[in-house]
Order: sequence, then structure tokens, then C-alpha cells
Amino acid sequence: MIKVKLFDTEHEKDLEVEINYFLEDLEEHQLVDIKYNVAAMPEEDDDEQIYCFSAMVIYRK
Repeated sequence: MIKVKLFDTEHEKDLEVEINYFLEDLEEHQLVDIKYNVAAMPEEDDDEQIYCFSAMVIYRK
């Protein structure tokens, strides 16, 4: 059976930590793919940007 696990964080290092923690429980042959995305949006009342780092891990269970 193919499954997915979704991750969504505001900081890239947090995403890295979460994915690595999840991958610790998978055997290498179970991993199918990892899809990665970054979105940036301007803060409404500020000159800063909001970042969203997300990933989808596709694996066999």
C-alpha cells in the first residue's frame, strides 16, 4: 500500500528535523519519493514575508 505523510513548517530547519524524525522509522526500500515546496507571502501590515516550507513523503507501508 502506498501512503503519504505531509509536513508544513514556517522554518526550513524545522521541516528538516520533522522529516528526518519520520524517516528514522522507515526502511530505505519503503521510501518512494519526497516532494518539496516553498511559498512566500507578504505580511499584510508589515514589510516582512511569511514563508511556508512543506513536503510530502510518499512511502510504502
